[in-house]
Amino acid sequence: MAREITDRVFRFGAFEVNEATGELRKQGIRIKMHSQPFQILVMLLERPSELVTREEMRQRLWGDDTFVDFDHGLNTAVNKLREALGDLASQPRYVETVSGRGYRFIAPVTLAGPVSKMSEVSIAVTCDAVASAPNSGPTSPVAPLDDGLKIFRGTLLAAPHELPRAPRTLVRALLLLIQAMYLAFYLGALANLSEILDIFSDARLLLPSTLTALLVLTAVVLIPVRLFLFAAVAFDFQQLPSKFRKLFPVLLCMDLLWALSPFLLVHHVSLGLALGMTAALVYMPFAQRSLVLMYARSR
Repeated sequence: MAREITDRVFRFGAFEVNEATGELRKQGIRIKMHSQPFQILVMLLERPSELVTREEMRQRLWGDDTFVDFDHGLNTAVNKLREALGDLASQPRYVETVSGRGYRFIAPVTLAGPVSKMSEVSIAVTCDAVASAPNSGPTSPVAPLDDGLKIFRGTLLAAPHELPRAPRTLVRALLLLIQAMYLAFYLGALANLSEILDIFSDARLLLPSTLTALLVLTAVVLIPVRLFLFAAVAFDFQQLPSKFRKLFPVLLCMDLLWALSPFLLVHHVSLGLALGMTAALVYMPFAQRSLVLMYARSR
């Protein structure tokens, strides 16, 4: 089907895809690729980590009025794509097969192009790159991150293909428990504001009223977010991974702030226990992200 050609440039790992010129390059060297495998690659890069169905590919490549051996043609095109990327169906680094349904691009992707033509798609892709920072190594995907998140690149964040497959029921149960835990923190803090204000005052912190206001504001903002995530997991919302990718950078900052919440219990627990609980809570947003990626892989 005829489509408007844009000047988008996708990058993943050592590869660069120029949609306008129809070129795939690896470390600057052009790799020969026919039209259909290239169009499939663009479709996958437009929606990283999301399922692209075989029917969508048929519509894009052949349309409704062309009668061809669709299954054989698509399988051949995907095999040619994997060959160009040096990928394997049994151990995918880039193109993952979702049996009987379609394919998913599992490596981090960034989108480059003129600022005036950047769209919501580019924003989603950038969020995906932040949420899926890669491993180190000469062939590892490398995505430019915001300065505040560069520390996580190749160190703390796992790539989707590194995570094990787990029963979907177990993944959903763990995600629900995490949302319930955070909700308990927020509601517990709001229910004990006077005691928290006393703690800030006893600690002789500057502007205890400001700190209390910050706590209240973040709790009020995060309660509906957690309720949304709880409902999305409970009702098995298929678009949860893509929504979570957009929320992750903000959630990460707020969750790291709330990792200090055990120190609000210093009247009831020892400082050592509060420190241990904080250390566990620092890891929690990363564990949640891994579970969401596993949720996407279990579809």
